[in-house]
Amino acid sequence: MATRTATKASARERLLEAANELFYGEGVQTVGIDRVIEHAGVAKASLYNTFGSKEGLVCAYLEFRYVRIRDRITRTLTGFRTPREQLLGVFDALREAFTDPGYNGCAFVRATAEAPADSAISRAAENYRTWVRGLFTELATKSGYADPEELARQLHLLYDGAGQSARMDRDPSAATTARAAAAALLDAAPLAKSPTNV
Repeated sequence: MATRTATKASARERLLEAANELFYGEGVQTVGIDRVIEHAGVAKASLYNTFGSKEGLVCAYLEFRYVRIRDRITRTLTGFRTPREQLLGVFDALREAFTDPGYNGCAFVRATAEAPADSAISRAAENYRTWVRGLFTELATKSGYADPEELARQLHLLYDGAGQSARMDRDPSAATTARAAAAALLDAAPLAKSPTNV
């Protein structure tokens, strides 16, 4: 029984690794399920038993990317002391991604480009975007800004724009430029009044 479970986990892992390499490198719509199966070296039944469909595999691939991004950002932020420094540190985590020779743009933008708005793929992308916006909002709130939601929205636009620029212009320094713009934005954003000042 333990061997069968280990084999299933191994097949799932191989399918996810193959999906990550092929979907991220060539695109979700371009890569057929047979290529993923062949690349993973598993039986077709393994894919359908594990993920149910190509859409299920795409959602698992996006979850895999989301966890990697979240872990990279979280790890990077441990190097900063204050919430304000961490807000800027998010852009340092982007720089790490952009300088990777395999960087090929935002996996979520690419996967949802042709997916229906109400699809599981779009919902998987929305989970990731909600986390990013939530992180910015939480750090802006802890930093004491007057309108943390609006500031988070602005920082998220910089985050998205940096990713597009890094991909389209092949410019890894886009993260540094976005970080400088974020710093200017933070300097200009009003702080909440403390109770003693009200």
